Amino acid sequence: MAAPNRKEIRQRIHKRIRRKLSGTAERPRLAVYFSNANVYAQVIDDEAGRTIVSASTKEKGYGAGKANIENAIKVGAALAERALAKNISDVVFDRAGFIYHGKVKALADAAREKGLKF
Repeated sequence: MAAPNRKEIRQRIHKRIRRKLSGTAERPRLAVYFSNANVYAQVIDDEAGRTIVSASTKEKGYGAGKANIENAIKVGAALAERALAKNISDVVFDRAGFIYHGKVKALADAAREKGLKF
């Protein structure tokens, strides 16, 4: 029997997390994702099934090609500013199965510093 790889383990943890939390119009879900090259973050209303605000390192000026702590901080701050511009201050944080450490923690702390509450 083959051992599950890290991606499968993360996806299993993410499914378990998503069973317990979802975003509403009043308190949408802040979802994060990290590929090897980029950092992505979205504020999602799960009831309506739409993304309200998003930010990623694929945009100009965010250091595409590097999914590191510095870029996670930039993305978290940009997402928080965009969310506050749309009158969203309370969110539910969805770490997507990633360990709350390093890039995930940096993105969350940057969003909190800019005014998001979770």
